[in-house]
Amino acid sequence: MSELVTRVAENVGIEPATAEKAVGMILGFLQREAAEGPVARMIEAIPGAPELIAQYNGEGSNGGGLLGGLMSAIGGGGVMALGQQLMSQGLGMGEITSLAKETIAFAKEKAGDEVVDEVVASVPGLSQFV
Repeated sequence: MSELVTRVAENVGIEPATAEKAVGMILGFLQREAAEGPVARMIEAIPGAPELIAQYNGEGSNGGGLLGGLMSAIGGGGVMALGQQLMSQGLGMGEITSLAKETIAFAKEKAGDEVVDEVVASVPGLSQFV
């Protein structure tokens, strides 16, 4: 996992601790929201992913303050709620987009394009960010 966190921190230009938390939040989101079979295969293929998800899963899961709470209450949320959670960690939209692209690219290197493409396709709205 340190390989992914280091890569994200360097390529996105954020602190390693922020990168670690953000990657954990993204992977936890995918584990909750994506199609079960493909996401399980993807997470298994990324060294350290289950531990990172366990560490940050649910971090701010109602997240994003009032907006995140309202979106969850009306059945929204999804990618937008994840974006709010990441913004609450001090990340801007450009950084979030770069973070998502780096995480997905790394996942493709480890799990293969087909598996990761299935994961992305199974989460409404995610493809526009990766």
